[in-house]
Amino acid sequence: MALLPLLIAASAPAPTVEVSVTGLRSAKGQVLVCLTTNRKAFPDCSKDKTSVRMAVKAADAGDFLIHAPATGTYAIAVVHDENSNNKMDVALFLPKEGFGFSRNPAITVGPPSFKSASFAVTGDLRQSIKMKYML
Repeated sequence: MALLPLLIAASAPAPTVEVSVTGLRSAKGQVLVCLTTNRKAFPDCSKDKTSVRMAVKAADAGDFLIHAPATGTYAIAVVHDENSNNKMDVALFLPKEGFGFSRNPAITVGPPSFKSASFAVTGDLRQSIKMKYML
């Protein structure tokens, strides 16, 4: 009988993060999404092979789901890629496209720390992210 709880726990589905993005200035393009546990790879997930990366049509980005690989401490970064070139465009070191982070930390110079954007995933939960535009 002691094995039964282990079998049930092993077959439990991965947690789901429901994400709500507000403040998009247009329905053009896509929203690039990065979910990571790697503080050194935040907010650019390209160096994190275990991150969850996805693109959501901007018109559908109001609410969408991310399936976290497991429980843990995660942070989310999003970019409103209005021209669908799969990167954040910049002008004079300022982002030309919108961006946002889980927990909506204050933005001063550069991206927020992983700690200020991170949250614990122990089961299904919801994160609301407000887009910010510099230009």
